Amino acid sequence: MPAVIVVGTQWGDEGKGKATDQIGADVDLVVKFNGGNNAGHTVVVNGEKYALHLLPAGILSEGVTPIIGNGVVVDLEVLFQEIEALEARGRDTSKLRISANAHVIPSYNRAMDRVTEKFLGKRQLGTTGRGIGPTYADKMNRIGIRVQDLFDESILRQKVEGALSNKNHLFTKVFNKPAVEVEEVVQELLAFADRVRPMVVDCSLEVNNALDAGKTVLFEAGQATMLDIDHGTYPFVTSSNATSGGACTGAGVGPTRIDAVVGVTKAYATRVGEGPFPTELFGEEGEDLRARGGEYGVTTGRPRRTGWFDAVVGRYATRVNGLTDLVVTKLDVLTGYEQIPVCVAYDVDGVRFDEMPADQTSFHHAKPIFEYLPGWTEDITQVRKFEDLPENAQRYIEFLEEISKVRVSVIGVGPGREASIVRHEFLK
Repeated sequence: MPAVIVVGTQWGDEGKGKATDQIGADVDLVVKFNGGNNAGHTVVVNGEKYALHLLPAGILSEGVTPIIGNGVVVDLEVLFQEIEALEARGRDTSKLRISANAHVIPSYNRAMDRVTEKFLGKRQLGTTGRGIGPTYADKMNRIGIRVQDLFDESILRQKVEGALSNKNHLFTKVFNKPAVEVEEVVQELLAFADRVRPMVVDCSLEVNNALDAGKTVLFEAGQATMLDIDHGTYPFVTSSNATSGGACTGAGVGPTRIDAVVGVTKAYATRVGEGPFPTELFGEEGEDLRARGGEYGVTTGRPRRTGWFDAVVGRYATRVNGLTDLVVTKLDVLTGYEQIPVCVAYDVDGVRFDEMPADQTSFHHAKPIFEYLPGWTEDITQVRKFEDLPENAQRYIEFLEEISKVRVSVIGVGPGREASIVRHEFLK
């Protein structure tokens, strides 16, 4: 398993953390390649729950070198809070590495995120207010601050001055907020320089050298396909590339080096924040599925919107990511339903769409066309072989596999590391 990308295939929260952690136990490097602390992974190890935000899931696996890639935006205060929390629980974080080219989230971008979202009113996007979007915008506008800039005070000050020369006009004249002092921001960031310096590496060189040496590397995505800035439900998306192509740019490797792309999906669907969600459930039905699955955000605690599995989204994710394998999580949550709907196509103003509509307006008006599969009542949390699943649970997985056009290699039947059924080994 030389180089494997793990991506979410829905709107996030699919269980990528558990999948990454499981695969990561057998690899040498785990590289997070996009996003920031606007998303979280929950990993359960020996009954202990760990909520990770900035840190790659591989940090919980012995012998693995976790790397925060250049495609990630880093809130240094949050980073060290996470490190301290893990170390307090006896976890070793000494192998953590950070790309010198990763961008830093300054305090003024957190403030900008919050006031901008509030200013949008009814048109709010549902951001987490953690400064992710403004920091990626600074990166594209070439006024961003990178980790390496913390080691040159003169350069750092120039960059902060350049960014605030424009932003302070917005704060004071548009949002009626006080101006941000350059020196205050510079000192905030310099305070982290000595702590972060030993972790800083050339991510591209580290990863490519590892692959050249025959080591195994896992590339971990934050967020998911339908939140990708290019391929998601724009504008209700994140600010980075959460699809497999983002691994190449976010870690500094060429596409010819990738051997497998593993998609992770829930056995149903959830979404946090605003935006279209064709299979969404409302009222008691939606609340029942939310309660069954414990569907509350790892980072924000916000209740997730819930819905049935959407195979149109599944096929789309297979296509744009080039999936080789699928991990289906939380199959156990569906135990007890008499029948389980699966969205196989959309109805848009009387026209059937078997594939994702090309325009956002059609997707916004899409109504799900369901097929109904029989459910099961047996407890499956202790099952470890596919053939030991109830017949209807087997059929459900086979149907998802067939309709998503990618093989289901792993099935999650509980939150723990061990609560999984392996049908196929990746790369075989």
